[in-house]
Amino acid sequence: MKLWVPVTGAIVVLLGGWMVATAGWSLPPVDNKQTGFRGTGMVQIIDHDRAVKLQAANVPPPSPYDPDPTGPRAKETYPGLQLLGDLSGDQLLRLMTSMAEWVAPEQGCAYCHNVENMADDTMYTHKVARRMIQMTRTINTEWKSHVGATGVTCHTCHRGNPVPKNIWFAEPGPGPIAGNTGWVGWRNGQNVVTNTSNSTSLPYDFASDYLLKDNRIRVHTLTALPSGNKATIMDTESTYGFMVHMSTGLGVNCTFCHNSRAFNAWDESPPQRVTAWHGIRMARSLNVNYLEPLKPVYPPERLGRLGDAPKANCSTCHQGQNKPLNGVSMLKDYQAELGGGTP
Repeated sequence: MKLWVPVTGAIVVLLGGWMVATAGWSLPPVDNKQTGFRGTGMVQIIDHDRAVKLQAANVPPPSPYDPDPTGPRAKETYPGLQLLGDLSGDQLLRLMTSMAEWVAPEQGCAYCHNVENMADDTMYTHKVARRMIQMTRTINTEWKSHVGATGVTCHTCHRGNPVPKNIWFAEPGPGPIAGNTGWVGWRNGQNVVTNTSNSTSLPYDFASDYLLKDNRIRVHTLTALPSGNKATIMDTESTYGFMVHMSTGLGVNCTFCHNSRAFNAWDESPPQRVTAWHGIRMARSLNVNYLEPLKPVYPPERLGRLGDAPKANCSTCHQGQNKPLNGVSMLKDYQAELGGGTP
């Protein structure tokens, strides 16, 4: 053996060790939360530093004041009001003030309104905001199976951004890699680095299958031969991509919703799996009934590459936490305005 081979290897190892030591590289501190018997793998691994940062970044803003619910209704003061007319004038004013802070703190009221004529309904943002209020009320009244008493407000998704950070559009279908027109470059809708699949090689447009269409998600079979379950390997990969998205969006391990002994068994799963089941159907319902139908309202620059409207997935609300905004309810201060019951 030539002498330079082991010498070079030793130098590389020493140099790498020196770089790690001087740069202060280390594994992130993790917290373990046991959710099942020891040795079963039922444990949540939590990146401590990331959890602290998320907690600090998810402190909800306080309500500015308690509005007076008495007095004339808003529809009496503003005859052209199409929504929220059942509120008092003070309740309407507080909600509009809060929405400006939640959605467009820099633009203020002018983001949705013509300040020269507040009743003007020609701005697309005005029309979208009205539909979003209706959607929020629907979530808080009809989807308690997922949001419970905590509920949601505009801030849950927007966090001070006119367009929520975590939205999705349909992606172009399977196609060749750029510069390659042959079958060798066929992507099959995967093997592309995207945030939706957490930079894995899994399919990246699974949301179109599961959060826009009612396609089969479960691919597990209880038989050795394909006699009952017709799911393909491609179906399995798409399901895995969706599960990776849910895990990342909620900041949890697979065992947050599944039992490590039998992932498919409902009777052995943690109760969070039921909440997630309703959450998938809620997101699908919102995309189909509220978000995708807004396509004709948006200007072209707000649409996706295939001309579809922006839509919601798990990350849109959760943003890395299994309970958005650290589980704190903002709805309790806005139930009269945004639904969810009488305060």
